[in-house]
Amino acid sequence: MLYSLRQDQEGQGLTEYAIILALVAVVVVAILVILGPQVANLYSRVTNGLNR
Repeated sequence: MLYSLRQDQEGQGLTEYAIILALVAVVVVAILVILGPQVANLYSRVTNGLNR
């Protein structure tokens, strides 16, 4: 009985980590979509400044 409870808890922990990982991935994608053009513009300005 204790062994089956331990397995259930391990599965629950794995599910929680998977949910957290998915949420982090969604946040990272959202940040990249929002800030992507600004970062690209920054890199473009830096490379243009170095090429002078």
